[in-house]
Amino acid sequence: MGLFISTRRTILEEDLGDLHGKVVVVTGGNSGIGFPTVQVLARKGAKVYMASRSEERSKEAIAQLENAGLGDGSVHWLKLDLSDPRYAKSAAQELLEKETRLDILINNAAKAIGPYALGRDGIQEHMVTNYLSHFIFTENLLPLMARTSKEEGSDVRIINLTSTAHEGVAPATYSGKESWNYNYGDTQVGRVRCYGLSKVANILHVKNLQQRLDAEEVDIICIAVDPGAVGTENVARWLEGMTYLFWIIVWIFTKVAFSPPGKGAMNSLYAAASPEVKASAKTFKGAHLLPVGKITKPSKYAADERLAKELYDTTLDVLEEINL
Repeated sequence: MGLFISTRRTILEEDLGDLHGKVVVVTGGNSGIGFPTVQVLARKGAKVYMASRSEERSKEAIAQLENAGLGDGSVHWLKLDLSDPRYAKSAAQELLEKETRLDILINNAAKAIGPYALGRDGIQEHMVTNYLSHFIFTENLLPLMARTSKEEGSDVRIINLTSTAHEGVAPATYSGKESWNYNYGDTQVGRVRCYGLSKVANILHVKNLQQRLDAEEVDIICIAVDPGAVGTENVARWLEGMTYLFWIIVWIFTKVAFSPPGKGAMNSLYAAASPEVKASAKTFKGAHLLPVGKITKPSKYAADERLAKELYDTTLDVLEEINL
């Protein structure tokens, strides 16, 4: 039995819904908070796809989960490389060949805070990995999720992981590919803001997607989830790039203030599997959650209708440009 501490109350795994017969995808599920997310969802009875790039690391993670016990659930590897949206589309197509339903999609993976760099298509890598590839992965899986949502007793959800780092950026526009490439400088603060730009996009994606689904009367709940401060491998890699004195200060802070991955995963798990979400679907659709299950307002930029539309329109232009 897993125990998690909520700002509202204590939540047990038993408080989450029964997932027998459900199919779930978790991107980046072989490490960080994705790993305990996969573990708990499988223990609740789901067939979970661990969507990640490295077959070796994923199979090691799956073996670890199986050795710990998964009950009636199961975990399977799906090759997903988010560094290029073409690979993300291929991964979605592979899943569509394997499954006839998809109940929960958790877009959990993220490129860690790091140096500014442009990818193959002239777009900065954080925007590609954290936003664009997840966008096309989701869009290609939407028809399957829409069909699943029409089944009796269905409860279909899409979760985007975001970050408090989104509050540190103030994008003037997301119109045009170059607006995605703003360089905040190669300082630690600049790198966090570059990462935060993609996290604003993750929230705007949820907002726009929920509006489109509602307009088409498709009963899917979309939620943006901030896991809070969590001590993951990405945080460790971020620390490696700091000066020694700053590293010591931040390391001490993370030990005191950051949650372990198991506890950090609870907000994702709540959003994905709590019966409370389905019972109050209108309230949770398009919501932004802080731990655990607390509906809050994101930054004004992450709630901006104009920015959401600009992001969506530019995304379609970019995908057309690269023939996707």
